[in-house]
Amino acid sequence: MSVHARARLRAEPDGRGGSALPVLVSDGPLALRRTRAPRPTYARVTVVGAMSAPLNGDRLAIEAEIADGARLTVDAAAATIALPGPRAETGPSTYTVDLRVGEGAVLRWLPEQLVSARGSDLHQTTRVELASTARLLLREEQILGRHDEPAGALTTRLTVHRAGHPLLDQQLAYGPGAPAGWNGPAVLAGHRAAGQLLLADPAFEEAPPPARLLGPTAALTPLAGPAVLVTALAPDARLLRGILDDAVRGLLDGLKEGFGG
Repeated sequence: MSVHARARLRAEPDGRGGSALPVLVSDGPLALRRTRAPRPTYARVTVVGAMSAPLNGDRLAIEAEIADGARLTVDAAAATIALPGPRAETGPSTYTVDLRVGEGAVLRWLPEQLVSARGSDLHQTTRVELASTARLLLREEQILGRHDEPAGALTTRLTVHRAGHPLLDQQLAYGPGAPAGWNGPAVLAGHRAAGQLLLADPAFEEAPPPARLLGPTAALTPLAGPAVLVTALAPDARLLRGILDDAVRGLLDGLKEGFGG
């Protein structure tokens, strides 16, 4: 039997210089836990998988609202593994993430890797609505197959709007059913790990970082708006995380305020 689950959270200023979590609702395999934040002005939520999911046919969703002036970090206790499930006829699973970030608010959305296991079929969608002065650090990582196995079917789409205008709309597809050439030299070139890092900050309106390579398999691209996108490939999850971590450290070091506190 397929699982349908939706989790919700809301962060808002607590009136004492920090952020509170008046809404923290878990459902099914999506267990949200309030955890200690390393920065005093932030609230922190960790997603803990309460059961194996998503299996083919499951419908999972997370909604997060960061109110004006709030600061929130969302991370995860472990990787998410898309699995085939007991019956092939159940169809693909879906995992939908909806994020809304208010004026002067900051969101660090830093889940662990998404692993596409052999035989799985997952459609993941992340939708973000940013206010004009909102700040966002968002990381996504896809690992194509567990050790020594081919990837499952995986489609991911990331759409971001800022002040009601499009900032980014990106769709990726891997594995069985993906367009021909997805694993060819012009796309993955045999790599098993792919990731992207989006950093949106009003400071980039005046001084956006220039486009540049970050090594042989990574690049930084300024967007048509106050944001930059880092895309990277690597042979495995550990090397991919290292590339993205180096990139975000360099970007945040160049920002005088906004993501600290």
